[in-house]
Amino acid sequence: MIKTRTLSNGVRVIMEEMAQVQSIAIGIWVRAGAIDETDKNAGISHFVEHMMFKGTENRTAKDIAADIDRIGGQINAFTGKEATCYYVKSLSENYRDAADVLVDMLENSLFDKNEMDKERKVICEEIKMTKDQPDDLAHDTLIEQLFKGGPLGNSIIGTPTSLKRITHNVIRNYVDKQYVRDRIVVSVAGKFDADDICDYFSDKFMSLRQTVEDAPQFIPAAFVKSNKVIKKDIQQSHICLGAPGATLNDDNSFVYQIINNIMGGSMSSRLFQNIREEKGLAYSVFSSMGTFGNGGYFEVYAGVSHDKIRAAIMGIKEELDRLASEKVTADELESSKEQLKSSYVFSQESTSTRMILNGKNYILIDRVFMPEEVIKGYDDVTIEKIEEVKEIMSDFNNYSAVVVSNTRTDLGSIMGK
Repeated sequence: MIKTRTLSNGVRVIMEEMAQVQSIAIGIWVRAGAIDETDKNAGISHFVEHMMFKGTENRTAKDIAADIDRIGGQINAFTGKEATCYYVKSLSENYRDAADVLVDMLENSLFDKNEMDKERKVICEEIKMTKDQPDDLAHDTLIEQLFKGGPLGNSIIGTPTSLKRITHNVIRNYVDKQYVRDRIVVSVAGKFDADDICDYFSDKFMSLRQTVEDAPQFIPAAFVKSNKVIKKDIQQSHICLGAPGATLNDDNSFVYQIINNIMGGSMSSRLFQNIREEKGLAYSVFSSMGTFGNGGYFEVYAGVSHDKIRAAIMGIKEELDRLASEKVTADELESSKEQLKSSYVFSQESTSTRMILNGKNYILIDRVFMPEEVIKGYDDVTIEKIEEVKEIMSDFNNYSAVVVSNTRTDLGSIMGK
């Protein structure tokens, strides 16, 4: 059972009790991410996330780690396009000790100038690491291309140049503006008492302001098809094709998920069977979906030999054309439903997964998806519904492309400009 409450301090809480477990996952979500940044402070949300672990008025960086280790817990964080999440997992009886560390980080972080200088170097190494991983580089570049000109096209990690501009005062001002109580959601999953959780968090974050002043309105950019080739000295070429897709709150979200799974979600999927099994072009080939509160995308990835780029893209086009011209079969539909329902049920057994899914939906679209609603959503998908919504995903002309390779590639001619 999922419950939501708004506390007297303005913080919202979403809770999913899992009586069969002995652990608890707590995530503090802040509605601040890359979409809230400018070119000058690109990467600041991610920089803030790193700095939250570098010491508070009450704890050193080592104390933060030691206090969590002392209770056998786990602590981490991640930054996205639209939100940042700080989370802990611990035994249920230790949740207050674990949560105390998170609250201290958000309320009392020092953002010490010397620590900032060191962490800036660390993030620059992270940037290098991403660029050295060609599949990640292809994916990140594709997302920037798909949403170019709009907030969702902003880089999460920033650049060495933008990081240099982020001083102690800049980061302080950003946190003061963005880390406010009505932009915070506490997501909890596991074994706990709901009243006790709400009582604990009811007087927290009072040092933070209540609301954002003059919050900018999100204005999505119009999609413009584009292609990009990145040349690197690597042994394999990495292809990412992408088109606009469903948002988190799309009425046809379950239909899009079914289509994605049929196309490239498993070993029996169309792309896997065609590109790998029949043509032998790729070891790894799959499709995926990315959903935001204000946007989304459908993506196909393939890793191929340098001389097989055109053949692989044409193979992907074959399957998109087939999706456009032929109805999916009843067997494909039923198999895909069972795969997605099973995956969802398996995720129910993880407190961390439940915390993340619930927290993301609640903070971005103010909506809770009950388990029975999700299962019914998959069951209600029909071949007729797929026919109604497949046009955007199946039209090859809607796709942008990124290729990371050691060879020059005329991607424009392959993709049709």
